[in-house]
Amino acid sequence: MPSDKNLFQQPPNKLLAGLSVSDYERLVPHLKLVALPLRKVLYEAAQPIPQVYFPDKAVVSIVTTMQDGSTAEVGIVSNEGMVGIPVILGDNTTTTTAFVQVSGAAMQMDADILKAEFNRGGAIQTLLLRYVQAVYSELAQGVACNRLHILEERLARWLLTVSDRLESEDFPLTHEFISQMLGVRRSGVTVAASTLSRAGMISYQRGHISILNREDLEATSCECYQVIQKEFARLLGKKPSNRARKFF
Repeated sequence: MPSDKNLFQQPPNKLLAGLSVSDYERLVPHLKLVALPLRKVLYEAAQPIPQVYFPDKAVVSIVTTMQDGSTAEVGIVSNEGMVGIPVILGDNTTTTTAFVQVSGAAMQMDADILKAEFNRGGAIQTLLLRYVQAVYSELAQGVACNRLHILEERLARWLLTVSDRLESEDFPLTHEFISQMLGVRRSGVTVAASTLSRAGMISYQRGHISILNREDLEATSCECYQVIQKEFARLLGKKPSNRARKFF
């Protein structure tokens, strides 16, 4: 895990990095660098959210769980954002659960402190509200995507999103886990992943996925990938990098 000193001087989390120096320095005494191990639950449905997290290289899935135990991912958070949005929206409970999909590090803050900072208004409130709007756009686009697009397109979009958030084209993910996140059968993910693999876009071995041809994977993905990417860049005031895999 990176050292506390380096992270506090130059926060790798893009949401924190979007703050002015003075606003960020006001938050620093309340931030704690923590490890986020695989499958760690950060908050549970219908339970108070005690802390919020600003991830670095970790990836956190926001999931909805049905009565029969089946799950579907409704959101994904990494170094572009924050885990714990309900805290600033008037309540600190929600119907979703957040858990770590890819291990890493994060800045942790008590929910009450962030709420107080948000209620002060100013730049912190504006930035967080714009982030909420970006997440809303992602959720709305995701609903349409899951209804209208075929699994190969959705899988390509999801892999690109994970890659962007991790800023890496290699990451650990199993077919079983992907099926839970996409809300489909494992056999469907296996077929879709095999299609992408045979086309030379990805490789998959022992729970590890590598993107081999990003250009073709983007061409295979549905339009939703670009729509969401551009909306985050527009709302958070960041220009896309020259490197395609950079989220901002």
